[in-house]
Amino acid sequence: MFFILSKLLNFLISPFYWLLFFIAMSLFGKNAIRKKRFAIISICWLVFFTNPFIIHKLTLAWQQPRKVLAQNENYSSGIVLAGFISFNYKDNQGYYGQAADRFIQALRLYKLGHIKKIVITGGSGSIWRQQYKEADFVKEQFLEQGIPAQDIIAENQSKNTFENAVYTKKILDSLKIPQPYLLITSALHMKRSLQAFSKAGMNCVPYPANFIALDNPPTFASVLMPAASAFTGWDLLLKEVIGLWVYKFTGKA
Repeated sequence: MFFILSKLLNFLISPFYWLLFFIAMSLFGKNAIRKKRFAIISICWLVFFTNPFIIHKLTLAWQQPRKVLAQNENYSSGIVLAGFISFNYKDNQGYYGQAADRFIQALRLYKLGHIKKIVITGGSGSIWRQQYKEADFVKEQFLEQGIPAQDIIAENQSKNTFENAVYTKKILDSLKIPQPYLLITSALHMKRSLQAFSKAGMNCVPYPANFIALDNPPTFASVLMPAASAFTGWDLLLKEVIGLWVYKFTGKA
């Protein structure tokens, strides 16, 4: 139930869908005064939420800072959170998405000797198609890159970040793999992930990947030119901010 409600919440907090609602009310409302008010709200809403500078700065503030490991800084395991593979149901093939840097960084850290084992955690993010298990697919990808099977652990039942933490802890405890662990996920997702894993009783060191916003000097276009892509940025940020609040409220972080 929590999984389904979280999917619904992602829809309800999206600024883009609220914009569509305001526009619809301004066009099809029965009260002329309210229609005018909704028209003004729509314009202001559009200007604010399509400004790339605002969402860029807020994303920078929320992202976990880059982590640089010392040459002799090693961990028993690197825990990689799934969420970077999409499945094509026609050919049953997985395809890398925007957050594939999680995979790249885990592979790199293993090759450099910073982590002894790779733990990939994540089952299916779909409500309807539960047969596609991301952890199993990613495990095969690591095997293709030459990682020995004994150094790959796949947890394929979790549906969200909290379950990632709970199920991963059970596996690592059963294998008696010592803490601390290196936690590898997107920089924007790290705050919620780190607190969820801590709540589950795991000592993790954050290693953020997939940085959405970089701290580069602003340009004219990035400050004043509206961008439809800013809506996507807001969806990602609000999902993490509100998601963390929900986790705290429900005792998951």
